[in-house]
Amino acid sequence: MAQNAIEVFKNYAVKKIIVNCPHCFNTLKNEYPQFDGHYEVIHAAELISRLVQEGRLALQGEMPRKITYHDSCYYGRYNDIYDTPREILARVPGTQLKEMHRHKQTGMCCGGGGGWMWMEEPQDKRVNHLRVEQALATNPDVIAVSCPFCMIMLNDGLKAKNADDKVEMLDVVELVEKATT
Repeated sequence: MAQNAIEVFKNYAVKKIIVNCPHCFNTLKNEYPQFDGHYEVIHAAELISRLVQEGRLALQGEMPRKITYHDSCYYGRYNDIYDTPREILARVPGTQLKEMHRHKQTGMCCGGGGGWMWMEEPQDKRVNHLRVEQALATNPDVIAVSCPFCMIMLNDGLKAKNADDKVEMLDVVELVEKATT
C-alpha cells in the first residue's frame, strides 16, 4: 500500500505533506523513506506554529481557560515533539496551561495507538479512563490533543467519568480556530 501511495504522490510531484494525525506523521516521515518516499512531513501544529511566528496568523481571541495537554505517543515519544503544541497553547490569550503529572517523555498512552479502542478491558483498568483521571486532576476546562485517536479515547474516558459536560475536549487546531475568530 505504501508503494502504491508513493506512486500516486510521484505522479502529482508531491514534495510536502501536511497531516493532523501523529500516526500518519510517523508513518510518512519515518517509514515511507524505506520505500523511496521522501517528503517534507509537517504536522498541522508545526505549520500553525510557523505561521504564528512569522506573523501570518494572529491568535487574538481571548480564551480564559485552564488547559491540560495530552501528549500523543506518535507525536511525542516516537518523534520527540513536545513543545510545539504547548507553544501554540501558550500564545492563545488568556489560557493557562496546567501540566498533568505524567507529561512529555513520561506521558501515558491514551490507548488508541496501542489498539485498545478495539479491545475489551476491565472497566477499572481501561487505559483511557486512567489517563482522563490524570487529566481531571489538573482541574481543566479543556483537555487539548493533537491526535484524532487520542480525542476519541479521551472523549470516551470523559463520558465514562461523567465529566464530558464539565470539560471540553479540543484539538489544538480547534483551539487556534477559536482564537482567530
